[in-house]
Amino acid sequence: MSAVMKNKPAARGTADWQAADAAHYLHPFTDFKALAAKGTRIVTKGDNIYLWDSEGHKILDAMSGLWCVNVGYGRQELIDAATAQLKQLAFYNSFFQTATPPAIELAELLAQVSPPQFQHVFFSGSGSEGNDTIVRMVRRYWELMGQPERTVIISRHNAYHGSTMAGASLGGMWGMHAQGGLPIPGIVHIEQPCWFELGQAMSRDDFGLKAAGWLEQKILEVGADKVAAFIGEPVQGAGGVIVPPPTYWPEVQRICDQHGVLVVSDEVICGFGRTGQWFGCETFGFTPDLMTFAKGVSSGYVPLGGVLVGERVAKVLVEQGGEFHHGYTYSGHPVACAVALANIRLLQRERIVERVREELGPYLAKQFERLAEHPLVGEAQSCGMMGALQLVRNKASSEAFDPSLEVGMVCRGHCFGNGLIMRAVGDRMIVAPPLVMTIAQIDEMVALIHRCLDLTLADVKQRGWM
Repeated sequence: MSAVMKNKPAARGTADWQAADAAHYLHPFTDFKALAAKGTRIVTKGDNIYLWDSEGHKILDAMSGLWCVNVGYGRQELIDAATAQLKQLAFYNSFFQTATPPAIELAELLAQVSPPQFQHVFFSGSGSEGNDTIVRMVRRYWELMGQPERTVIISRHNAYHGSTMAGASLGGMWGMHAQGGLPIPGIVHIEQPCWFELGQAMSRDDFGLKAAGWLEQKILEVGADKVAAFIGEPVQGAGGVIVPPPTYWPEVQRICDQHGVLVVSDEVICGFGRTGQWFGCETFGFTPDLMTFAKGVSSGYVPLGGVLVGERVAKVLVEQGGEFHHGYTYSGHPVACAVALANIRLLQRERIVERVREELGPYLAKQFERLAEHPLVGEAQSCGMMGALQLVRNKASSEAFDPSLEVGMVCRGHCFGNGLIMRAVGDRMIVAPPLVMTIAQIDEMVALIHRCLDLTLADVKQRGWM
């Protein structure tokens, strides 16, 4: 045996990986002590819509990684784009009045695929950073407009806009606000447009108008001359795939236009085909002044985010002059931009956005309508390639389970145990699978979901919870 073979390190097994992880790696949104006791799942391989763990188990990834692997795992076009750019120019920054060709080309392409009011892009490394940029940019805009008192940004309860100080403040998740003295000043919240939770006494359309009216009430309460912007996800993703009624966003647009308030669409989850259009604002019929993006822009292969800046804002920033004191080392990172270029061109070439709109989204909707018949499901919602199932104790009355029982986590456990990644948000089970699924793979996913619902139903009955 050669000396090289003798010195080759032994392959690390699951227990070794878990021990090293517990010793050194602090995970996001995690109870570190509990995870160390349980042990992490070690994912080692991905291909198409599937993952494999260190034990060799095949898993259907119904969450696209974290809402981002839109074109699936292992796409050679994206791998080649990263490799070629790494060889040509691995990094240079966008400071010092400098740019790189991939960043410029990506800005051009984003202007082509986005709604017509967007011709300018500010790059960041993530959606969280993009939303921090939003806070700085809208306040800078109003300062240049001679209205520096317009600093307040209105968001929604149960919204998610990232976990940086500004991003977490914009979001309306109280668990995040309870840690770190959030929200920061100048950010206020209104209730979310969740019909199942807040509007079952009226039609969905009427509720949509009522929910939009909460925005106007808050604008008048704060004072329209103090409000800079309203930010919202077209569909609230991490909040549980809350699909608003069709009347909601057009009324929000009308209210913001009436009071001169900027409209910000957080497209980190909804952008790049997830809803069946390039951007969620196109699906729901509103025209934002700014859009945050990330995740699907590169299908998660390399971190990248940013803000698409509409001409109302960009014209002022560009023509008024003066330095905008904001930016990131990795703004317009050439490798990330090269991968994003390849990703968007792939979406165009394979007509993936059109296929979500015309074929996959409608088929997923029909399958979720069937899942709505399950005894545990009080409501099923879908939009494009994302869906939610609300688990209830009593289907007829929509009575919820006691939150302390964590029935959603029980269901998630059955999902993971049966080769399916499905997320639990409270007792709301959600999916956002890759946009490249086949009809047969949707059937496979739905069959797994149904099996896990059956196992959860048997479980809660056995425990006396139902």
